[in-house]
Order: sequence, then C-alpha cells, then structure tokens
Amino acid sequence: MKYRKYQTRNVIYRVAPLTLAMLGALTSVNADANYYFNPAFLSSDPAAVADLSRFSASGQAPGVYRVDIWLNDNFLATRDITFNVRKSSTPTDDDTGLSPCLSLKALDAMGVNTDGFPGLKNETTANCVDLPAAIPAASTLFDFEHQRLNISIPQAAMRNNARGYIPPEQWDEGINALMLNYDFTGSHSHNSGDYGSTTDNYFLGLNSGLNLGPWRLRDFSTWNYSGSSSETYTNWEHIKTYVERAVIPLKSKLTIGENYTTSDVFDSLPFRGVQINSDDNMLPDSMKGFAPTIRGIAKSNAQVTIKQNGYTIYQSYVPPGAFAINDLYPTSSSGDLNVEVKESDGTINSYSVPYSAVPVLQREGSVKYSATAARYRSNSDQQEDVNFVQGTLIWGLPKGFTVYGGTQLAEKYAAFAVGSGVNLGNFGAVSADFTSAQSELSDGSSHNGQSIRFLYAKSLNGIGTNFQLLGYRYSTSGFYTLDETTYKQMKGYIGQDDPNSHTEDDKPVWTDYYNLYYTKRGKLQANISQQIGTAGSIFLNGSQQTYWHTDEKNTLIQLGYSGTVAGGTYNLTYNYNKSPGMSESDRIYSLTFSFPLNVWLHPGGDVTKRLNSIYATYGMSADNDGRITNTAGINGTLLEDNNLSYSIQQGYQNQHTGASGSVSTEYDSAYGNANLGYNYSNNGDYQQINYGLSGGIVAHRNGITLSQPLGDTNVLIAAPGASNVKVEDGPGIHTDWRGYAVVPYASAYHRNRMALNINSLSDDLDIDEAVTQVVPTQGALVRATFKARSGTRAMITLIHDGHPVPFGAVVTRSDEGGDTIVGENGEAYLSGLGATGSLTAQWGDTSDKKCVAVYTLSETKQSLVRLKAECR
Repeated sequence: MKYRKYQTRNVIYRVAPLTLAMLGALTSVNADANYYFNPAFLSSDPAAVADLSRFSASGQAPGVYRVDIWLNDNFLATRDITFNVRKSSTPTDDDTGLSPCLSLKALDAMGVNTDGFPGLKNETTANCVDLPAAIPAASTLFDFEHQRLNISIPQAAMRNNARGYIPPEQWDEGINALMLNYDFTGSHSHNSGDYGSTTDNYFLGLNSGLNLGPWRLRDFSTWNYSGSSSETYTNWEHIKTYVERAVIPLKSKLTIGENYTTSDVFDSLPFRGVQINSDDNMLPDSMKGFAPTIRGIAKSNAQVTIKQNGYTIYQSYVPPGAFAINDLYPTSSSGDLNVEVKESDGTINSYSVPYSAVPVLQREGSVKYSATAARYRSNSDQQEDVNFVQGTLIWGLPKGFTVYGGTQLAEKYAAFAVGSGVNLGNFGAVSADFTSAQSELSDGSSHNGQSIRFLYAKSLNGIGTNFQLLGYRYSTSGFYTLDETTYKQMKGYIGQDDPNSHTEDDKPVWTDYYNLYYTKRGKLQANISQQIGTAGSIFLNGSQQTYWHTDEKNTLIQLGYSGTVAGGTYNLTYNYNKSPGMSESDRIYSLTFSFPLNVWLHPGGDVTKRLNSIYATYGMSADNDGRITNTAGINGTLLEDNNLSYSIQQGYQNQHTGASGSVSTEYDSAYGNANLGYNYSNNGDYQQINYGLSGGIVAHRNGITLSQPLGDTNVLIAAPGASNVKVEDGPGIHTDWRGYAVVPYASAYHRNRMALNINSLSDDLDIDEAVTQVVPTQGALVRATFKARSGTRAMITLIHDGHPVPFGAVVTRSDEGGDTIVGENGEAYLSGLGATGSLTAQWGDTSDKKCVAVYTLSETKQSLVRLKAECR
C-alpha cells in the first residue's frame, strides 16, 4: 500500500489512498448544500468514526502546506504557505475551503504592482492580503491533490518585468567554502621502431577557490611533464589568480587580480589589475542578447592540446577521425585558440580557431560597460608587461540602434574606437566600428593606423539557415594592437621550450612565430549552418587573415554535413588549413557513421526506457598525402545511471602504417571521474597507455565532500544522516556516508531544481521533502538542505477499549515527528520511528476521546513493521 504525504500546521500527515478518498468525499459537502455524505457509510458504529466536522466545514484542514506556486501559469517556487479558512461563500467543485495567506511583501516579490491599487495601501507588510478584493479579476486556487497553488493576476496589475525575472532578494550568495578542481591526464608510450624509445607525458590542471560571502577567490594553474630516455621537460604555468564579486545594484561584477578584459570593442587582453564590467548573466534569459566548439580530424590516436595567449588550457586524447570539443572551459570571452593535434607518430597538425562575439546590440535603454586599470600580463619572455587603462561603453537606443565605443591607453600606445549596430529585422543584425591607433614599436618607430570591422548575424528560420557570424576587418599598414606593441623585438618565437611545440626537425611551429613587419591587413570570418529539411544539416566555418608586405595568408576552412538514416547518424567533414611557415596546405577528409544497436536489437520498444546505450561506429579519413585510415568500433554505457562508458576501436592505415586500435573506459562516480585507455598503431610498433582522474574537493563547515569536476557555480546537497541517496538528474551522484554531495554546473541567477531519489532511500530512512530549489549567484556554492529522519517504518493498529481507534483520528508522536491520520481498522502509518515511544490519538474535543499508546519495535530489521498497540 502506498501513502501520500501532506504538510499542515507545520506537521506532516501520511494518509492511505482509501482514507484520502473518504475524506475527499466529505470535502464535497461544500460543493452543493443539497448533498451530504453520511459518515455512517464508513461504519455502522458511530463510535468507529472520529468527529469529521472539520473536513465537512472547510474541505481541508487549515495550516501550513508546502506547495508549488504558479503565477499566471509560470512556476515561481516551492515554499511553505499558511492557508486559512476561506471567508468567501461561493465554493467551487474543486474548492478546498482554504485561502492562502499572501503578504504584501510576498506579492511585491512576485512582481505585483502593489503601489497601483488603493486596497493594498493600508495593508501592513506581514498581513494576509484579500487578493480578490484588492485586485479586480485576481484569484487563487489550491490544487490540494498536487499541492499546487495557482495564482492568477491580470497582466495590468504586474510590474513590467521580463519573462524569467527573479528578484535579486531571492539570489543566494552561497556558503563559505574552500574548493579544488583537478584534471589529471597521463600517458606512457613505447615506440619499438624508434630504438625502443619510451615517453611519459603528464598534464595537471588545478582550479582552486575560496568563497567568503559574496567574494570569490580563484586560481588556475597547469603543470606539464614530458620525459624520455633522451630528455625531460617539466613546466608549471600560473594562468591567473583573481578575486571577484557581484555588484548586484549595478548588475556588474568586480574583478581584482589576473583575468581578461572584455572583448565587445577591443580584443581581449590578459591583465593584472582591477576591472568592473556589466554581467549579462544577471539578466533574465529573455533579456540576454561564447567558447567555440573546436573541431578537427585526427589521423591516429592523438593528443589534442588547446592554448590561448600562450597558456595550455585543455588537453585530451581522441581516437582517429573527426572530433568535436564542446566542453572547453574558456579563460576569456574571445581570442584566437591554438589547436595542436599530436599524432601517435609524433607529427603535429596546428591550426588557429578565431572567435568573436556576435554584433554588440543592446535593448533600448540598456547600458553595458567595462573599465580596467591594470598591467598587461604575458606568458612570453618576448613581451613586456606594460601598464594600461581601457574603457568601453555600449548603449542601446530606440529603433533598434546601438552605439558603442572605447579607448585603450598605455605609455607607447593610444587607441580610440567608435561604432554602431542596428537590428535590420528580417535582414538580420549588423555592426560596424572604426578604431584609430597610435603606437611605438620596439625599434623606436612610430605608427598611425586605422582598422574597420564589420560584423553580421542572421537566422533564416524559414529555410533553416543560421549565419552565426560573418565578419570582415580591414587594417591599414600602420595599425597595431596593444598586444603587438608589447613585443621587445620586431620578430621571433613566442613559444617556450616545450617539446610539444616543436616538429621533428626541432623548429618551432608556425603558431609560435611573429613578425611585426607583416602587419595584419584583412580578416574574413564566417560561421554558417544550414538545415536541409529532414535530410540533415551542413555547416561552414572559415577564416582568412592576410598581411601587409607579404602574399602569405592564414586560411582555415571547415565544411561538414550530417544526417540520419535508419536510426543512425553520419557525418562528412572536410578540413583545410594553410598558414605562413607551412610548405603546403593540410587537407583532411573524414566520413563517420554511428548506429544505435540497442534500437536494432529491440525493435519496436520504447528507447527512453532502455537503461544502457550501445553504438556501432565506422570512420574513414584521408589527407592530401594519400594516407587513408579506416576504423570500426563499438561504444556505449553501462550501470544503472549510465555512468560507466566504454569504447573499442580497430583500424587500418595504408602506406605501410598497418593496423591500429584502441580501447578505453570512463567511470563517473560521486567522488570523481576516472578514465583508462590503451591504443596501438603501426602494427603494434607504437603502443600507448593513457589515463586520467578528474574531480572536485569541497571543504565546508560540515566537513569535506568529494565530487565530480566542479563547475563555476555548484550546489551542496546537505541531508545529514541520509547516506548513499541518489540525486535526480545527476548520473553517478549520490550522498556520501555523512549525507552530503555536490551537484556541479548549476545555472547562476536561475532556479535550479534539486531532488533526491526517494526510491534509493534505505528502509530505515525517511525525508520530509525530497525537492527544493536554489537560485545561486555566479560562482556560489549554495546549500540545498533536506531533513532526513532515521528510524523504522511501521503500520501500527491502535486499539482502544477493545475496538480500533476511530477512523479520522489524529495521531501525534512523542518524538515530534510528523503527525498522521488513522485509517480504516485503526491503522496508522508512521516512519522514522525510534525503538520505543508513545503515540497520542485524538478523535474529538473531550478528554474521553483521547488516548495514549506506548510501543516497542522489534530489533529485527524489516521494510515495514506491523504491530498492535493498546491505546489507553
């Protein structure tokens, strides 16, 4: 028998469905005065039924109920609301007879224009407002069955808040905590064809932090190690340390330390100093206007390294074929990313992925700004750390126009920018700006130059085309950026002595080379996607950078098509890369297929109900040197939460390379993630074992909690005493032995639903409310508290004077646990009971309609204990 749970008068009533049906029948008394449900139908003995007049008088008992609040069909929150007996004399068929107590403060928090109604002016902040009387056409409806409070208020009575608006008073700054996020990868490689050489590589990324109230202290560092029989390389890189906090009244954030400037007007720069800038994350989704997806093709089992501004920010291992990295943790909002794909034979394919923000349009009346006073921070010995200031302003005007501008000032550099954007409606959005710069280079020469930038974005929904970004920048020969003027020499290599940045002939790769004589001239950038009906979609990503005083160009083109057939997916990808310093262009073609075997093995079934997935894959790639690689494999997930993944690949490459293959697995647990893999190539001449560990460590006032890799904003599940309870929508996440867990990647300034899976509770555990909601600020660690009670679940039959306690009697516990209502035959369901205790049953207002029962539970563990107790 299942039981439902309701909370009233700060206590919890657990009632059997049949009991609810009977009490619900009494509720219908108010529906029509001509009908009356006779309690005698429940029993021929009137003494077997308690005084149920409280139900027939008001439908449901007044008190405090935890309900889901819906305003004009939009969910607001889950809260405890006091319900009083409704004074209205016009009941409805589904009426509970209760009216919610909504204070003036509560209505104001919901967005009601409380100043616009005379009936609300005389109300005090804490009084219960008679909503229908104060606001014409306003109403409330309590759906008791679903514990849902529906509030209807005319739109004219609401403040003009954007959809999805959450009042800042509801934002949670979180708890004080120490946090550490770690990401470790390693590999052991052996090449028997190269005189038996062995190489070990390690990479460790550490994101640590401290939260104190609204302040966030963050540090990001990486460690690289490469060792072989001939040489050893190791390097710690400190990427940035900063303190940050939200400035809520200004919808901004303040940053002190090392970070990156905004990129709306000028290119993003690493700095060490102070910055305050607008934070769009504080805006509701309806008021919001990018790390890119990194794509490429690996010819073998390869190591992918991504660098930005000379720092290694990402490293992973991929199998042969096309790959896409869409979970990049960006260190700034724009700026070129250097991607290095290191093949198993040691060759490196490098290319640059530029990305920028879409046109900088703002809504009418909105202002977006940034102000920075800092020192330029470089990771290269070739550059000076110069002092500079930067300020930008973007202002939304009527008629869809936006104007913006800014300035950068340093000892040997001055730049001024001005621009405008406009929403062209069906023709998309466009912006153009003009930047003029005066600079002095390391050779003492002075230069004046200008740069014009044009950006365009458009979604043609009717035909499925999305111009994510079309842009062109033209610069005169005398135009330099602030970053370029910091170089100590006119040309050279900016890379450090990193073996991963060198080719086989021990020369630095082209991405490390600079020559200020070859200044940038024109840059064309495009990102376009097109949906082709139900057949699939095509994308085009491209960029070309030309330079003054040379015919060499930096060209990157990525073209792809994807579609579905018979439940499977296929992708055709082309990658073209040609850069200064490369003797010839690099062209790679790739074709991949993926088929869901679980659909084919169980035709006609419900795919959503299948626990695990399994896919068969095939891939083929070819480059401009005639190397062709074919691979086939199987991948999927295992375990109840799909938190164990695996992949098996086997391939073959021509030109005397021979067979290759790989096998890998990853396990995502509540305490971190682990992966292990093995691959070989060249018919086994080259073999590699790679492995990794990632996760988070959180220290808070209740102890230390291990977790999966942390996001920027996280939630601490606190259910003391509830061990090993699963968290809904969190694969592999469950509470530890103390009842704590961390849910990573919460959405800042949004409502996040946190729920525990009650089906995973042990027999001696009960949770009053298994669902709650939190609204964290950026970078916060918010606590989601659940009250767990450990004890026995029991069905106790109460006997009074030889007869069952009357139906409908209220049972109160001596341990201050939730009360319950007696069902048929004197049965009362209770959970979280101690070994001994007492129960007080009352079915009337007089002393003779009250009794106390003392119980003692058996020490034998059972899922549900059944016993009888004498009530005296």
